[in-house]
Amino acid sequence: MSTDVSPSAEATAAILVIGDEVLSGRTKDKNIGYLADVLTAHGVDLKEVRIVSDDTDAIADAVNALRQRFTYVFTTGGIGPTHDDITADSVAAAFGVPIDVDPRAVAMMKERYEDGELNEARLRMARIPDGADLIVNPVSKAPGFRLENVFVMAGVPSIMQAMFESVLPLLEGRTPLRSVEIETDIKEGDLAGPLGRLQEAFPDISIGSYPGYDVTRFWTNVVLRARDPDRLAEAEAALRTLLAELTTQQKEDE
Repeated sequence: MSTDVSPSAEATAAILVIGDEVLSGRTKDKNIGYLADVLTAHGVDLKEVRIVSDDTDAIADAVNALRQRFTYVFTTGGIGPTHDDITADSVAAAFGVPIDVDPRAVAMMKERYEDGELNEARLRMARIPDGADLIVNPVSKAPGFRLENVFVMAGVPSIMQAMFESVLPLLEGRTPLRSVEIETDIKEGDLAGPLGRLQEAFPDISIGSYPGYDVTRFWTNVVLRARDPDRLAEAEAALRTLLAELTTQQKEDE
């Protein structure tokens, strides 16, 4: 699958988080939120997130499923020097290509390690599937890689974010989503029906409601999202009118 999409086409993405430590709760994932924020700002719609264990078949199956469905797939975790870092091998298996120590990766790692320090364990981080492009790692030098529309990156948040800086220019997104958030004292249960009718009137606008409360009151945040600023403004005006009418009605009923 080509990673090139026109700006008018839908650009979609999935994140594949890899690691038993995430599934066990020992490590709290911080990469999903970061990637979601940056992808959304770039006009790439994040559609799915999966978390899988350190199991070759599970990783390969997930990679193959996601890369067929989405424009981009981003994996995090499992490319370190230990025996359970099997992401590179699993991605190679998914694509059906060989994997071996890549001289390009070794050259990058020599910027950090002396020859005697590049032992067998560290050289595991230089094993790259055949045909892959490297993703620069300015923090610890061991690279990630890109194979077609799959981008394989480290799990450590600071390293993953540094890697993603070089990935972002390669992505073709659409006009980023704009959003408007309005807070109201109308409870979500009272707002649900009218919001549903508003959604029918504006099918091209994403409308979400998010309840909140504290010891003093309940409230609802209504969020509108769209790429067309004019349509977003129309929906916002309609929502404000709706909320004003509902507020007036509630006061009359009291």
